[in-house]
Amino acid sequence: MATPFTSKVDTLRPAYGFDDISLAPGTDTIDPADVDLAQDFCGIPLASPIIASAMDAVVSPTTAGLIRAQGCLAAINLEGLWFRYADPAPCFAAIAAAPKESVQALFAQLYAQPIDATLIPRRIAEMRAAGAPAIVAATPQAIGTYGDAVIAAGVDLLIIQSQVSSARHIASGYAPLELSAFVARAGAPVAIGNTSNAAAAYALMEQGAAAIFVGVGPGNACTTREVLGIGVPQVTAVSDVAAARDAYLADSGRYVPVVADGGIRKGGEIAKALAVGADVVMIGSPLARASEAPGHGYNWGMAAPSPTLPRGTRIEVGTVGSIEQVLNGPSRVTDGSENLIGAVRQSAAALGVRNVRGFRDVEVMHAPAAATEGKSWQRGR
Repeated sequence: MATPFTSKVDTLRPAYGFDDISLAPGTDTIDPADVDLAQDFCGIPLASPIIASAMDAVVSPTTAGLIRAQGCLAAINLEGLWFRYADPAPCFAAIAAAPKESVQALFAQLYAQPIDATLIPRRIAEMRAAGAPAIVAATPQAIGTYGDAVIAAGVDLLIIQSQVSSARHIASGYAPLELSAFVARAGAPVAIGNTSNAAAAYALMEQGAAAIFVGVGPGNACTTREVLGIGVPQVTAVSDVAAARDAYLADSGRYVPVVADGGIRKGGEIAKALAVGADVVMIGSPLARASEAPGHGYNWGMAAPSPTLPRGTRIEVGTVGSIEQVLNGPSRVTDGSENLIGAVRQSAAALGVRNVRGFRDVEVMHAPAAATEGKSWQRGR
């Protein structure tokens, strides 16, 4: 009798992205004016479930204030140009003007400038002066060096983000950041990301994470999936981590919000992220298209400046209108890429959803044909 063998291919688990699913209407609809998208996020009031990604081309102290004025939040990158140069404007102009074939070398050159610790309290003060909470994102390595300076400057929320976050990091050449100890002494909420694994997310919650960011490589300007071959499609990743959040709530009594970070282009995809368990989404490229964005119509991934193995690239996103138009309209296009909040509100109304958590009661279908069915005239027949 032949011996049975099982290969990895035989046990492949299906995974889904935003284009693979659709939300099914139920028995009720409500008026869009009766939809309440507000929530408390890590102690900060949030009128709409959107955070601007900590990308240099998206968030400056000024745009953080403009985004906050639209009911959303914005995070600034501690390892970005805003903390390396007192006046980074010439850097942004050079990046926008650089030929495609030389832009990666320019990134490496500009980001080789050391972080200036004296700019930390200055930028945090500028964010507050613009009307925004001081939300700062950094890698564990940067937090190990500058974390105390960020805490001393009075940050409202600190996001520790790395390519893949885990509760246990092994390194022989340096002492890894001890997350639980840092969270305990931070004096402010500490959110942690990014992950796509339920067990890893649960362990990070046990270490005190105030929120979990989900997404490995889905961003428009990120090339991690191509360069390293790793990543989980966002619908599956968010759903898995949301299950870990619910289990942790049942075990501990503490609720830890889940943030779908990356891969979101349109309002309908925000609704889908909420339906599979996200509390909030983090977006970059849609906001990089705003006229006030620092990137001059371009966006680039946070790992793009690596001098040895970039996992991000510069993309041309163009400029479509103001931050207000991107987030709250009015929209001049029909593809859902403007008036993102209005699209989420209208989706909720059509689905009979009254608030963010109500999206989780919506039926989610595997429906890869939903985006193309009957659309031949839109797609050139």
